[in-house]
Parts: sequence; C-alpha cells; structure tokens
Amino acid sequence: MTVVVTVRETAEGTLVAAADADCLGETYEDGAVSLTVEASFYDGEDAERVPAETAVERLADADTANLVGEDCVTAALEAGLVDEGGVLEVDGTLHAQVVWM
Repeated sequence: MTVVVTVRETAEGTLVAAADADCLGETYEDGAVSLTVEASFYDGEDAERVPAETAVERLADADTANLVGEDCVTAALEAGLVDEGGVLEVDGTLHAQVVWM
C-alpha cells in the first residue's frame, strides 16, 4: 500500500502527516466523531508517495505526527512508535496523533 507523507516545519517543531493513499479525500464517521482526510493537509507538492515502512522512517525526526489508515498506523505500531492505546478506530479506519517530548 502506498502512503502519502508530508513533512512540515512548524513553530512547534517537525510535523509528519501520513495517510494511506486510498484514504485521501474520505470522511469517516462514528457517532459524534468525524475524521476527514483532507488532501490539502496530507498531500501537496512536497508530499512523497512511499511504502508504509518508509513513511515510518520519516517519523524518526518528528516532534508530532498525524497518521491515518490501516497500513500507515499498523507500520507505526509495529515499529513501536505508536502505543496501541492511543489509536482510534473511526468507521473502520485507524487514526493516531502523536506528540514526542
């Protein structure tokens, strides 16, 4: 599966936004929770399309991360970069937001 990854420098540090390519533009809803995977946030001219394992490598220098999709989140879990307790499942899609301090 291809993952779309964008690395941005922000006032708070390095942000990595990564989403499974097939999630782009989708909205997932589960009760009061709604998750829209905006292409403008995850994709763009600085984005890379890479395998999930490569997307996880981009997290090495991140201060924060926003991850969406089965492949992307599962790879981060397997690498030990995301705690299973911090993963949400919204309408069958995995989502994790991570802050490293």
